[in-house]
Amino acid sequence: MRAIPAFDLRRQYATIQPEIDAAVREVLHSGWFILGRQCERLEEAFAHYCGVPHAVAVASGTDALHLALRALGIGPGDEVIVPAMTAVPTANAVTAAGATPIFADVERDTCTLDPARLEQKLTPRTRAIIPVHLYGHPADLDPILDLAGRRGLAVVEDCAQAHGTTHRGRPVGSLGTVGCFSFYPTKNLGAYGDGGMVVTGDAGLAHRLRQLRHHGQEGTYHHTIVGFNSRLDEIQAAILRVKLGHLDAWIEARRRLASRYVEGLGGLAPRLGLPVERPWARHSYHLFVVRAQGRERLRAWLAERHVETGIHYPAAVHQQPAYRSKAWPDGSLPESEAAGREVLSLPLFPELEEGEVDAVCEAIRGFFTAEDAESAEKGDM
Repeated sequence: MRAIPAFDLRRQYATIQPEIDAAVREVLHSGWFILGRQCERLEEAFAHYCGVPHAVAVASGTDALHLALRALGIGPGDEVIVPAMTAVPTANAVTAAGATPIFADVERDTCTLDPARLEQKLTPRTRAIIPVHLYGHPADLDPILDLAGRRGLAVVEDCAQAHGTTHRGRPVGSLGTVGCFSFYPTKNLGAYGDGGMVVTGDAGLAHRLRQLRHHGQEGTYHHTIVGFNSRLDEIQAAILRVKLGHLDAWIEARRRLASRYVEGLGGLAPRLGLPVERPWARHSYHLFVVRAQGRERLRAWLAERHVETGIHYPAAVHQQPAYRSKAWPDGSLPESEAAGREVLSLPLFPELEEGEVDAVCEAIRGFFTAEDAESAEKGDM
């Protein structure tokens, strides 16, 4: 059996190489590499894609969150609600702004922020909520937005894994106060380096974000606020403009492959938990994440059969050394902690072949067959 990678950017590049090479050459010949026309055109196209009037390109997805919080005036003494099951950079952005992340538990079936557990986390210091559209499935935004509206809180959507995801027919990022995207290479829309974007319907916020990303400038060498260096370069912007034109087709490919996984693995429930798609959601399948109590044994079995897998993520954020606190003892956020023990990301990217999906499914079925045989043998002893 040939190796099946969890992700392979080389395959994608091979399908669009002439477009990418031409876009990069255009930038090289222009002689302009920072905050130029490529960046402007990407911002215009991405704003249109998300159905919002403003998009501000920045250097990374983490910067997108950090600068969004800064633009909202959130800082020391403030608290921001963050799901405990997410990438650590979600919490790092809050800390970088000087605020305090307050961890909340997630729903078991989607691993997104649980609205039922949210209100109990609010205090007079709460200023914002960051729902994370994890793995490509949207968080349940209606009750979150309702609570935020009643309490006067900002909603900062973390869309790092959710390019092309929709919530009740609307693109994620367009429903909250701001939406923050990552263009890390493995994302649904990925650069060949780091990059990020903030989208918003608020012109004032967009203006402040443009200042913050460029050293607080209001015109050349006129600095009206303290800012940062967080600029998306022209080469990455040109690459992302090319890729944006393919994004919808790539998401459809992801959805087809996900359906094939579901068909091939459906008979293994409840021992193998499969992703869900809520009736109001359109999952973009940034990752195809299954759950198994014997996760490490399954992963080792697949590795022996040359199937590469990932774990997103092996520990909830409050269990990471950087964020461990008496306020968050083990057992305090049980769904997030269980997810860290059980989640396993199977190979999934638009260029993955259907036969490779079938081979992964066959290997997983073989694992459970072997587990059953071992259990039966032990029972006979």
